[in-house]
This record gives sequence, structure tokens and C-alpha cells, in this order.
Amino acid sequence: MKTISGKILKELGWEIKGNFPHIKKSITIFAPHTAHIDALYGKLGVTELGVKYTFLSKKELFFFPMNLIMKKFGSIPVRGVKGKNAIYQVVDLLNSTDELHIVISPEGWIKKVTDWNKGFYHMAVKAKVPIVVAYLDYEKKEMGVKGVIYDTKNYESVIKQINNMYKGVSGKCPEQFVLETTD
Repeated sequence: MKTISGKILKELGWEIKGNFPHIKKSITIFAPHTAHIDALYGKLGVTELGVKYTFLSKKELFFFPMNLIMKKFGSIPVRGVKGKNAIYQVVDLLNSTDELHIVISPEGWIKKVTDWNKGFYHMAVKAKVPIVVAYLDYEKKEMGVKGVIYDTKNYESVIKQINNMYKGVSGKCPEQFVLETTD
């Protein structure tokens, strides 16, 4: 472990598996997200991996003084406003920089979700960036990157790849993590 973040993770018993891919931009999905503490572990992990990132968080978390913590955490507020929703915010953000990885929970909530929020997919397609599939496995006490999806032409194909990568990964509250269906 090369950073303070990595040392903290090691002290907590976590191990980072693999390296972040050598790409300049991505939508990085991070799952399972079944407890609030996942965000802290995720921040420590991406910091240890040396990733230039921004987390997307729901706008309701940005009230004083929490907004100061969220900004320091590397998070930006997003909201669903017609014509200027999170998808367009992220596409604009990615198009205005040379290097950035947007980290987002594909489930959209920490509760059990059977239909994932498809925003991450639309962000990747519209920004023309790959999807990095990152994970946090409480059973194995490991986190890292499962793979990269470059071909995002077909949502069902992307979800099948994501489901294969997340198969067997256990969240803090494992009963709350459900893979997306393609039906």
C-alpha cells in the first residue's frame, strides 16, 4: 500500500486486487452499495489506486455543513432536471477535461433495488467512454476492478457482462444486493 488511504485499508483488513486500467476517462460503477460506509471504503480504494475521480451523490446530501464534507470527499451533487439532468452534467464534465473518472453506484440506492438506475449506462454512451466495473466484497475483504466494458452499444449485453463480473460479490448487507435483470 503506497498511500495513507492504502495503509488505512490494510489496517482495517482490506486488500486491493488489481490495478485501475490505463485509460483517461470512464464511468466507473462501484457495487455493491448496500451501506453508507461503502462510500468511505470506495474513496480510500480509488485514492490508493491513484485515480482522478469525482463521486456522484444525490443533491439531498448537500446541506450545510454536510456539503463541506461531501465536497472534500470529492463528490458533486446531481439531480434529475429535464434537459439538464445528471447524464448531461456528467457528459459536460467529461468533455471539459483530459482525465476524469466518474464514480457512481449503479443501483442508485443503498436499499435492495431490482431495477438499477440506467443513468450510468447513458452517461458512458453519450460521453463515449468505457465503463469500469469496480467492486467491494465484504466476505473476502477485498476491493478492486473486475473489468472494463468498451463496447456499450447494447444495454442488455453490457448488463450481462456486469452481472458476470459481480457474480459472487458480497455487500455489507448481502441480501440488499441484487443484480440487474435484462427482461
